[in-house]
Amino acid sequence: MAAEKEIKHLRLDLERHNYRYYVEAKPVVSDFEFDQLMKRLIELEEAFPGLKSPDSPSQRVGGEPLKEFKTVEHKIPMLSLDNTYTFEELEEFDRRVKKFLAQEKVSYFVEQKIDGVSISLVYEKGRLRLGATRGDGRHGDDVTENIKTVRAIPLTLPAPGASFKGRVPEWIEVRGEVYMPVESLEKLNKEKERAGEEPFQNPRNACAGSLKLLDPKIVSGRGLSIFVHGLGSIRGGGDVPKSQSGAFEFFRQLGFKTVEQTKSCKDIHEAEEFIRWFQPKRDELDYEIDGMVVKVDSFELQKALGRTTHAPRWMIAYKYPAERKETVVEDIQVQVGRTGALTPVARLKPVRISGTTVSRASLHNRDEIERLDVRIGDHVLVEKSGEIIPKVIEVLKDRRTKPLPKFKFPEKCPVCGGEAQTFGDEVAVRCVNFACPAQLEARVKHFAQRDAMDIEGLGEVWIRTFVEKGFLKDLADIYALDFGKVVALERMGEKSAENLFKGIEASKRRLLQRLIFGLGILNVGEHAADLLAQNFKSLERLSGADLDELSSIREIGPVTAESIVRFFKEPGTRKVLAKLAKAGVRFDLVEAVKTGTPLAGKSVVITGSLEHFSRTEAEARVRSLGGHPSGSISKKTDFLVAGKDPGSKLGKAQALGVKIISEIEFEKLIKV
Repeated sequence: MAAEKEIKHLRLDLERHNYRYYVEAKPVVSDFEFDQLMKRLIELEEAFPGLKSPDSPSQRVGGEPLKEFKTVEHKIPMLSLDNTYTFEELEEFDRRVKKFLAQEKVSYFVEQKIDGVSISLVYEKGRLRLGATRGDGRHGDDVTENIKTVRAIPLTLPAPGASFKGRVPEWIEVRGEVYMPVESLEKLNKEKERAGEEPFQNPRNACAGSLKLLDPKIVSGRGLSIFVHGLGSIRGGGDVPKSQSGAFEFFRQLGFKTVEQTKSCKDIHEAEEFIRWFQPKRDELDYEIDGMVVKVDSFELQKALGRTTHAPRWMIAYKYPAERKETVVEDIQVQVGRTGALTPVARLKPVRISGTTVSRASLHNRDEIERLDVRIGDHVLVEKSGEIIPKVIEVLKDRRTKPLPKFKFPEKCPVCGGEAQTFGDEVAVRCVNFACPAQLEARVKHFAQRDAMDIEGLGEVWIRTFVEKGFLKDLADIYALDFGKVVALERMGEKSAENLFKGIEASKRRLLQRLIFGLGILNVGEHAADLLAQNFKSLERLSGADLDELSSIREIGPVTAESIVRFFKEPGTRKVLAKLAKAGVRFDLVEAVKTGTPLAGKSVVITGSLEHFSRTEAEARVRSLGGHPSGSISKKTDFLVAGKDPGSKLGKAQALGVKIISEIEFEKLIKV
């Protein structure tokens, strides 16, 4: 059959081109030529549906939207790994390995620790059958349809064009890290900003968010890629790799993409030399790494070493210290937040740090500017670590070649010209004009965010537009927006407007704690909002509470209590609440608190980063089991969950005798 033959040739050609472009980075046809081949293949498959195949390159453009992700079990657990920040600790790891193995010499393999999302890929008889996230290490989400859209992942083994000549394994599980190149993130964020949506803070968050999308067609356009780094298990086939270095060569021959800069090291000291050598080269990468991974090279020795309950004994991650770069302060701008706080921000000469371009950094407050004595034109050191917002840590005063005028912090709000004051012992200087447009923009953004009223389609760009056009004078005006005026705006299509108004209508039935948090009361975060909702059951009761009532609630201190009373006494607040009620926003939807769970009534603080949950997800789980997530340690704290890289909260918890639990122990508590 002519069509069948043409389809076969097209599939082979397209996969060869995919391999050359996305794995070897050596394309031999233009994007236009590639698109024409793909278009022809899709036309033929539509004309002859009986010839469609799940491993066709046409599947990379994404299939039908999914209803949900299925949970799958990992045959071999996907464990986390231990971290170290010093070579002394790395050498201690080496001593532990040698002692456990009772031998004097151990060879290591060093590779980059990609800052992405861990993925398991399963192939049966050379065909991709499963792509699953790590999840909790034992169970993950089946994201196969999304994984198929990642063009660096072969749909069949070996990938067309690859150099593998042996017998393909009957069954093989390969592990890797899906990531978003920095260039793809920048492109995606420009699209999100044009659509009035919140941009992603870093490539890892963007990658994780993309893989969780239920529509593979959207994932297909996100520009994701992968680096393969591990062999889960293998059955059948020819020769099996006997080492990590051998596995990398095996992966490359099969057509997988691996990091190029790796090193086989005869001992730990050679591994340290390679780690030092690679550190300044991070800026040359188009993807983010958060360190280097040192692995015992021999699979036989890896098996002998085994693992602890949470990590293999045969590998460890070396984390590079937070990167610092010198640049120039081109301007200092003072922004106004939702609570009126005036926050100075340094506009910087763009500088590349940890794989991303940094052009602004926080200066925190007036006191910090005075402490640093930072001035426009100064040479400064800027630090960026992981997801932390870049910050100016030092002014290089010896680089001042001429007198620079001292920065004068504004005495009035730079946006509305209103009075700027400090309250009590606060460091922050605040604009006291409740009608300040900058405050309004920030308040609406906070109100509409996912953790508050979750109004889909109401992003930063549209909020600014609505405020500038006079559509929004306060929060409640969200519910009085005129569809005709909104749909008539440039770049606002009818479908986008319909989705926005659906999102606004749906937000009228959010839980009380979300509404309280969304109102943006000073010192009231998600945890405090949850406590207030559970104690008062309605916004009417809360708005009438006095200092004594509020202070009697566990974990609501006098400062927070005073902020709440002051907020509800404001004439502007009372006006907004009346309008919200008239618009049909519910003030009394309270989530039933679970009792009889290990966390019921317990105060839980989380420090460091967790392997299997975001901070928001972990805190939501605590709330769902009747617990109270908190952001600070006190004598009243019941549990501190210590993740990777715990901060000062760990030391404080130890000093106060608070029970400290690992992420593994936390998982056991929440699995009820």
